[in-house]
Amino acid sequence: MSQQTSAATARREPPDEKMSYKAFLEWLDEDTVAEWIDGEIVIASPASDRHQDLVRFLTALLSFYVESEGLGVNRLAPFQMKLENGREPDLLFLANENLERLRETYLDGPADMVVEIVSPESAARDRGEKFYEYEAGGVPEYWLIDPLRERAEFYQMVGDRYQMAAIDANGVYRSAALPEFWLRVGWLWARPLPPLVKVLGEIGVLPRGAPDATGGDAGPSE
Repeated sequence: MSQQTSAATARREPPDEKMSYKAFLEWLDEDTVAEWIDGEIVIASPASDRHQDLVRFLTALLSFYVESEGLGVNRLAPFQMKLENGREPDLLFLANENLERLRETYLDGPADMVVEIVSPESAARDRGEKFYEYEAGGVPEYWLIDPLRERAEFYQMVGDRYQMAAIDANGVYRSAALPEFWLRVGWLWARPLPPLVKVLGEIGVLPRGAPDATGGDAGPSE
């Protein structure tokens, strides 16, 4: 997630003084994407078009899969996840067995999976402080999607430490948090991104012959 800490790109001027997390939630509104870091407010900078495309694609794909399999819920920014700090991942998944962590405006504790779309400005933070905070906070699976470098990293908790999960010889990643879910990493770099119905057909959630919105068939993408 791309961020800035001053009013340069902020829609709202954050208070100068530090505040509690409760006060931060009261200050925050639905139009402001921000995080609460050591008592200070960090305002998000505008997302790129490619960032928005990937968030839209992954949100649609994961939401359809999670809902069709009855696995839990997905939430996308702006929605807080409270660990050591108040983070706002691009996308998170919370399994049914952990739904008691869900509050009206934030998640009180770790999600079962977090996805961050890396921007040039956020790369060091996403791979640095957020990585270690999510690891220490007990997020079992962390996806780092870097569209600029066309690099995807998938981390799974082994014991109390993240280990990078393998992408197989066919370019497929298999999630631990989402049973039976797999992702062909090349889909993320396609321009335009592949039609959702075709991806769902290849994964096996929809019949491969299911028609898409244009009347074509949902066979596997090339």
